[in-house]
Amino acid sequence: MKRIETVDDLGRMREALSVPRPDEVVIRVCSTGCRALGALAVCDALDAEVASRDLGGRVRVVRVGCHGLCAGAVAVLIDPKGIFYKNVTPDDAGEIIAQTVIGGEIVERLCWSEDGQIVPQRDEIAFYKHQRKLVLQNCGVIAPASLEDAVAHGAYQGAAKALSEMSPDAVIAEVLESGLRGRGGAGFPTGRKWQFARAAAGDEKYIICNADEGDPGAFMDRALLEGDPHLVLEGMIVGAYAIGAAQGYIYVRAEYPIAIEHTILALESAREAGLLGENIMGTGFDFDIEIRQGAGAFVCGEETALIASIEGKRGMPRPRPPFPANSGLQDRPTNINNVETLANVPLVIVRGAAEYASTGTEASRGTKIFALAGKVNNTGLVEVPMGATLRQIVFDIGGGILRGRKFKAAQMGGPSGGCVPAEFLDHPIDYDSLQEIGAIMGSGGLIVMDETTCMVDIARFFTEFVQSESCGKCVPCRIGTKRMLEILTRITLGAGELEDIDRLVKLGEMIRESSLCGLGQTAPNPVLSTIRYFRDEYVAHVVDGNCPAGVCKALATFVVAPELCKACGLCVKACPVDAISDGAKKILALIDQDKCTACGVCRDTCKFDAIITSGAPDDQTNG
Repeated sequence: MKRIETVDDLGRMREALSVPRPDEVVIRVCSTGCRALGALAVCDALDAEVASRDLGGRVRVVRVGCHGLCAGAVAVLIDPKGIFYKNVTPDDAGEIIAQTVIGGEIVERLCWSEDGQIVPQRDEIAFYKHQRKLVLQNCGVIAPASLEDAVAHGAYQGAAKALSEMSPDAVIAEVLESGLRGRGGAGFPTGRKWQFARAAAGDEKYIICNADEGDPGAFMDRALLEGDPHLVLEGMIVGAYAIGAAQGYIYVRAEYPIAIEHTILALESAREAGLLGENIMGTGFDFDIEIRQGAGAFVCGEETALIASIEGKRGMPRPRPPFPANSGLQDRPTNINNVETLANVPLVIVRGAAEYASTGTEASRGTKIFALAGKVNNTGLVEVPMGATLRQIVFDIGGGILRGRKFKAAQMGGPSGGCVPAEFLDHPIDYDSLQEIGAIMGSGGLIVMDETTCMVDIARFFTEFVQSESCGKCVPCRIGTKRMLEILTRITLGAGELEDIDRLVKLGEMIRESSLCGLGQTAPNPVLSTIRYFRDEYVAHVVDGNCPAGVCKALATFVVAPELCKACGLCVKACPVDAISDGAKKILALIDQDKCTACGVCRDTCKFDAIITSGAPDDQTNG
């Protein structure tokens, strides 16, 4: 791509690159997250079919980022008709080319289905139909390794407008008016943060993109850097211009190799094209970006710990003030935003604050990306307007709970968040409303749980995570989370006492009030929220010696419900310790309690929900 010397050059290049080719068929294959299931082999097979049929002039196979619907991996989108195929393998390549590309017919077995009906077009699939893709609009569409493709789809328009038509103060005013708040979890107004950094004394300033993303089950930032890295770079350019920074850093965990690969390619191509470096697009603004890889410490998602890591020190937070805006990297004014926040910035500049603010709620503008995971049918990457409800995300988009089970709760905000129970399914999701019910938005992880989930065990799991990730600098977090974990473990082993529940609340409140950084201050949230909404489960563990969900092995006894058992034998084959009887035809399964380890594999395998938990082995009857 030739060098872009002026803003007008960018406009002309976009016009030239975006000229439609009506006869061209574009096959877009998710080649990021879907790599784990053979996406690259699917691309190679499709390329081979295109070449063997001499279709190179009118058929193009594009390796794109995440399509969103991870439950359909490997996912393929065929344009211009918008046909969506799921679970594609290399063996399907010939049929796709022959039947769909050449013959114009769909391959029904590869189509998504809902209520027994196939849905060939992506935009008609419920998962997509109920979303509002703004930040993700080009993710899964453009080739992330191609600057030309990104420019053709509008990349760097916001940067061009900001650098050539707006003053730094005007940019900040636009971001403030838009209502954009930090998508990393705290929800602090982005424009105000930029104001602080711009007003700080100092000739040398920095802007940092926080791509550490350590929440279990979260992959929003990773998907953005993998699928549309130029959008994030553009947001950094605008932010740097607004605060007066000449150097930026992207801090990304080393466990994101594809994100790192695509970001490096984006940086190199942007520099070569004159979109980074000296005199960007002839505007006189100088700015460049470097990547810094983190070792995967959860605490480095906290601003001051992240800065310490970039400086080559151990990633540990420090007391604030001074805040990074006044004294950050190398003791100079520093602004830190997360990936999704920066990806929103070009939308604000291009669309204008008023149009951007028309989406969302009064106090939470725009959209939010969620990583939908857990006991839900349609797992994947979801973007919805702020104020959407949990019901809309889990049922309209997510397709409901696996195997028709009941929704029990959703863990929102990762280890720093809280469990939102079924009573709040219709509660709007935004920064302030979630705090009212004991949860936080966090970076956007959303783990769905059904009735087979033990809330005490969930609290123990997240507490174990934050305890192991604690940097150990302050006593409340280092010792407090350890004591909470000890109590929770004791309860799940059947050795707890009623007083332990109140001890957990007291400990949690103390840790929240006195910890040094955000990790410690939010560490008790999963425990406090589960006690608040599921205290009866804690009591059952302690008083009844029973885990109602059948998860805590020391308290769970698995039995067969004879009225539900179909004697199919699946549980017999699945049992890792041969604790289930033959299960031959017309003979109901029988669980040998002396051999059973309460691993739960039989329950997960049974298609008829015939494996249930009981408080005592004597409850089992087998007819």
